[in-house]
Amino acid sequence: MALLEMREITKEFPGVRALDGVTFDLQKGEIHALVGENGAGKSTLMKVLSGVFRHGTYGGDIYVDGELKRFANIRDAENAGIAIIFQELSLVKELSVAENIFLGREPNRFGVINWPHVHNRASRLLHNLDLPLDPRIPVGKLGIGQQQLVEIAKALSQDANILVLDEPTAALTETEVETLFRLLSELRSRGVGMIYISHKLDEVFAMADRITVLRDGKTVGTGAVPYLSKNKVISMMVGRQVDDVFPSVTHKLGEVVMEVRDLTVFSPDALRKKLVDKLSFSVRSGEVLGIAGLMGAGRSEALTTIFGGWTGDRSGHILIDGVRVNINSPTDAISHGIGFVTEDRKRFGLILDQTITDNSTLASLKRISGRFLTNRSRETAATQRIMGSLRVKANSPFTITRTLSGGNQQKVVLGKWLLTEPRILFLDEPTRGIDIGAKQELYNEINRLAASGLAVVMVSSELPEILGLSDRIIVLHEGKLTGEFTRQEATAEKVMAAATASA
Repeated sequence: MALLEMREITKEFPGVRALDGVTFDLQKGEIHALVGENGAGKSTLMKVLSGVFRHGTYGGDIYVDGELKRFANIRDAENAGIAIIFQELSLVKELSVAENIFLGREPNRFGVINWPHVHNRASRLLHNLDLPLDPRIPVGKLGIGQQQLVEIAKALSQDANILVLDEPTAALTETEVETLFRLLSELRSRGVGMIYISHKLDEVFAMADRITVLRDGKTVGTGAVPYLSKNKVISMMVGRQVDDVFPSVTHKLGEVVMEVRDLTVFSPDALRKKLVDKLSFSVRSGEVLGIAGLMGAGRSEALTTIFGGWTGDRSGHILIDGVRVNINSPTDAISHGIGFVTEDRKRFGLILDQTITDNSTLASLKRISGRFLTNRSRETAATQRIMGSLRVKANSPFTITRTLSGGNQQKVVLGKWLLTEPRILFLDEPTRGIDIGAKQELYNEINRLAASGLAVVMVSSELPEILGLSDRIIVLHEGKLTGEFTRQEATAEKVMAAATASA
């Protein structure tokens, strides 16, 4: 008997059939990967399973251990032993780590919460995740990777029999990924069934027992991992054969557009920890400069500082076309032709309750719409053009951005900066949460932009991306430059050795 069966699940939204007769099952002690492009229906299917969409708002049936389940809310699903970790974190930043882990389930006696017990249980969970954190620290003070692990600890605290992980490694370091995989292997040996959603096929093939592919809200197929290949899965996902993930192109490099000299960045708190230490580099027109390194190496902090968005102390010089410039705010950076696709799109990239058009034209409003009066038709036309080129899946340019999938939100952020027609484009983890097909389109877009003379500076934690796209790679370790390689010189081993400061 299957641990979980979802039979003929259908879900409709106004004008869109998001799920069309999807069937999916999960066995005890199995990791079953669910893959597909953005908009394929993965997240919608999991929202049905987790009670976000109550019974009666969708068609089909759910069985857990052979028993028909009809969830009215999330709590019903949790009571049935289902825990889900969504791609977009749901932590309350103002509360502590322990409070987040046991939120709504705090052990109490006569209405009085036993805080020592809460903190002890949280500490044990964090210890199992190799996460040396004080459970009393506010979650908002943690990095995205640590917040992801807290989210996982929260799910594990529920003693779930069915665990859903939606892009669980998107913000984790290599060490944290290894820790997570060890935990998942232990849970599998205990009989926990896991649904693993990821665009990283290397992870899927490393961890999963079976793979189910969704496309356009339908089940394309299910197979055991030993009988599938990555190319086969990719072609099932996108509906076409995919050969070369990274287009083989040669960029024509021009003059140095931007030069950074002795950039030093301190943490904004009282500790004034040195996050970037005398970093110097340059980028040419038509060049894709990759910045590699492990989480905490100072990559994002460096880009944020150059863009004028860092709140802590900093020093060093920035030169544009050989002339020293002062960039004290993002407005200054934009005026010098710099665009920045940030890693955290929700906090720094989008106004989620505004439309795609409002977000897309936000940084280029004066140029597109006019200096004094807005021209909605020109804004809409520009938005439609960028939506088409980036394959943003939405009903119209007036769709509220919050309702888009994470990958489509990321495309809107990219489109916003492309509409400013920048000379220098910073990309911080640009493919985080983006599916295989959209990744290829983004790679093509990056190469197109470089061919047009744009200077691209890209931070990525995915080594294949760095190696496959970059003309030159610099590597950071604990804020210091530890390696620099041309495309021909760079290998995964060399880059990782520099990222870990290994001899």
